Amino acid sequence: MPVIVNGYELSDAEMERELPEHQDSADPMKSAMTALVLRRVLLDKADELGLSGNDEDKIEALLVREVVVPKPSAEECLRHYQAHPQRFTVGELVEASHILFQVTQALDLDNLRKHAEIVLQDVLDNPANFAAMAKANSNCPSSEVGGNLGQLTRGDTVPEFEKVIFSAEEHEIVPRLVETRFGLHIVQLGRKLVGKLLPFEQVESKIADAMQRASHDHAMRQYLQLMVGQAKISGIELEGAETPLVQ
Repeated sequence: MPVIVNGYELSDAEMERELPEHQDSADPMKSAMTALVLRRVLLDKADELGLSGNDEDKIEALLVREVVVPKPSAEECLRHYQAHPQRFTVGELVEASHILFQVTQALDLDNLRKHAEIVLQDVLDNPANFAAMAKANSNCPSSEVGGNLGQLTRGDTVPEFEKVIFSAEEHEIVPRLVETRFGLHIVQLGRKLVGKLLPFEQVESKIADAMQRASHDHAMRQYLQLMVGQAKISGIELEGAETPLVQ
């Protein structure tokens, strides 16, 4: 079934040129066709506004004109800084060890959890057994070194694991199983270094740039959704143009 945008039928040749840019997508064909549809919608809008140049120049001029995001104020940046101090702290370290009970499709999750709870109670009662229990039970390569993950900084682990290790007390065994996308973890903390909060003046410009990029991405998604909603499109269903696919 042909895909038609405002009376323009997208060709096989256009798809052949676009497809190589989307090979890493979950559905390369759908991703490439969505990009072509968005591109055609934007070109039609650029022509409607009388913008000149080649296709790339017209799309760039259109987006510069239509997607305008104000620079965040110093007060907005300060509120962001105060709300997220961990993002602007340097030198923060934590030593951690874990015992991983990996979740796979072949395993009975209830039985795995029961086994993990038994091991957790064992190490809570006998912390000195942690390394031996990690070697005997953990599905992580770190089991060979007693579950030791070494020194970790923010961003080194998945968010749900990071939240636990940076909020737990030094030298504590977390008294519950920690669930992540990898499975169930028993976590033991070692030394912790608190780190130093950078002064606001030192990071203000970076905060402003990051906030403006985030606002621009949001505004871009909204604009693309608006353009798709106003266009006459047949032959494809778009899930709202959630991602700005124009290269």
